[in-house]
Amino acid sequence: MNKHIKAAAVQLETKITDSAGNIADCERLSLLAVQDGASWIALPEFFNTGVSWDPKIADEIQTLDGSAANFLRDFSARHLVVIGGSFLCRLPDGSVRNRYQCYADGALVGWHDKDLPTMWENAFYQGGSPADIGILGTYKNVRIGAAVCWEYMRTMTARRLSNQVDVIMGGSCWWSIPTNFPGFLQRLWEPANRSNSLAAVQDSARLIGAPVIHAAHCGEISCPMPGLPLAYRGFFEGNAAVVDADGKVIAHRCAEKGEGIVLAEVFLGSKSPNAEIPNRYWLRRRGFLPAFAWHQQRWIGRRWYVRNICHDLSGDFRTR
Repeated sequence: MNKHIKAAAVQLETKITDSAGNIADCERLSLLAVQDGASWIALPEFFNTGVSWDPKIADEIQTLDGSAANFLRDFSARHLVVIGGSFLCRLPDGSVRNRYQCYADGALVGWHDKDLPTMWENAFYQGGSPADIGILGTYKNVRIGAAVCWEYMRTMTARRLSNQVDVIMGGSCWWSIPTNFPGFLQRLWEPANRSNSLAAVQDSARLIGAPVIHAAHCGEISCPMPGLPLAYRGFFEGNAAVVDADGKVIAHRCAEKGEGIVLAEVFLGSKSPNAEIPNRYWLRRRGFLPAFAWHQQRWIGRRWYVRNICHDLSGDFRTR
């Protein structure tokens, strides 16, 4: 069933590790969206914690019936809306996933575990199963899919969801090139990094043939740099947006506008993709520093995860 709905994407000024505070802020912003008529609401990836190289994040890992999931369920039931977001979720076997859960009218539509951790995220969770292609379920004959952050950067996301869904719920926790790096490196690397954080979502919508409701984080962050005698200082890229099935941005909020919501009427429904999926692994070029950090921080993060979070990586299905 194809129809127009009013969608909202939340842009959260994140307090790293403050689960209760971030959930309260998500509730406040989601209420603003409901008051403005939104019936579908997307929260960011890691909506209750954010993410950085901060070991205290491990203390905020949720269970399947923890405060993050309960918030999504209860808010959805109270306001009769569709709402989704991702959080670090410990499964009964002791492993942790970056789990996107979506609720509609108080009922769980479905969940999706992010396929691969990005950079320092490897310290806190492991990748999902190849059987999990990102289809959450159906609500009022609308097929709902999910994708988060660098899943939009990989062609395999478009391949598994193309023509399979009528809308994609998602969000990112995308950080900047370090602002404490020399200025010439900022000027060299940051424009492409910022561009990718929105363009990858647009590309994915166009290649999949479905609109995307994409939430985001904003605000400054600082933490140690994994494995290096340097500190990281930077910011979250923002770019909460509602994007149509042609990849056109209908509503958008840049990082400089800070915390808030974006609202737009969007048509839910699948269409034939208007471009072929490229025959390569990465949808967009990452640049030198993100490519280096992808491998270096993955190596360090996975070892930290095994020592401190889960001692068994036998269920780590995706390793590339």
